[in-house]
Amino acid sequence: MANINDYLDWRGDITLEEKGLNEVDNMILSRFSYLPFSKISLGNDETVGSIMEKFKNFQQEEFNIAGDFPLSQKLLKYVRFRNLRVSDYYSIVDNEVEKQFAAICVHLPNNEIYVSYCGTDNTIVGWKEDFNLSFMTHIPAQLEGVKYLKKVASKYPEKNFHIGGHSKGGNVAVYSAVFAGDDIQDRIIDVTNHDGPGFDESIIELSEYKRILNKIFTYIPQSSIIGRLLEHKEKYKIVESTEKGIMQHDIYSWQVMGSKIIQSQELTNGSDFINQTLCNWLKNTSREQRKQVIDVIYSLIITTDATTCREFSKSRFKNINEVLKQYKTLDEEDKKMISEVVFALVNSAKDSIKTEFNM
Repeated sequence: MANINDYLDWRGDITLEEKGLNEVDNMILSRFSYLPFSKISLGNDETVGSIMEKFKNFQQEEFNIAGDFPLSQKLLKYVRFRNLRVSDYYSIVDNEVEKQFAAICVHLPNNEIYVSYCGTDNTIVGWKEDFNLSFMTHIPAQLEGVKYLKKVASKYPEKNFHIGGHSKGGNVAVYSAVFAGDDIQDRIIDVTNHDGPGFDESIIELSEYKRILNKIFTYIPQSSIIGRLLEHKEKYKIVESTEKGIMQHDIYSWQVMGSKIIQSQELTNGSDFINQTLCNWLKNTSREQRKQVIDVIYSLIITTDATTCREFSKSRFKNINEVLKQYKTLDEEDKKMISEVVFALVNSAKDSIKTEFNM
């Protein structure tokens, strides 16, 4: 079985001029924005190779997930992407407005640019922003994505664009294309969402969304959870993964053969079950209830002084004790609200079980 890193071992010695962009290349460029660019100094005339050279002595733990480390090595080793120009890296994490955003441009042959939007990184505020999608129609990262795309389109007026991202990055990619305006939409070749959430119904009914719909391509693994959140109108392809459950969200577990992603015929029952459970919960709770419960949980987590998921994980016993201690100090209204929301989620799960197993 092969993944995107294995693909580079196979196709890496052939340039994009010789064999053009394919759906596996798209996966690589979608993931590219996750590399730890903020930990290095970037010049004005960088290429993929010059940047990967700066990552050469990094340790695996300095990357977001394990697969990113060998990806950086193979991007340096092979000519397929190595000589492509890279520009316009921008990253911001703002705890005050609960925003985590990053994006980068890779300049392709044929006067094209791939705009890669980073998804959720290892910061706790990044995950909080993901949860905010359950009660907010527009999150800060999405708005930042539109600004970024408009700025890049203005800077490179003769260029056309591929736009993509993994996880929340896929959601931001689609959102940015929707709200970029007609002129920029006309310059967009395609928008690829790799297992990113959908949108509130109020967005997918917009004429701007419908105008770009035929350029949107979505990929989700068989047991997708993240990618099935909220509403999707576009058709999607189901991808085979070597992992199980939520771990299938890891793009390095997605299987490829040659220049194609290996497709599965159907989603798993588990994916359908969780999707139905979450849909029912969203339907049976108000936006305000969802906001309150997520804000309370987040406020408990940040009392531990952890800023990244790794920090929270390393001191989990201390953190759990602090969270439980803090929970006792919540007022009765907050406790009641959390109980009601959890109760609604449990009921949604029961309804899903009845539907799934015809009980």
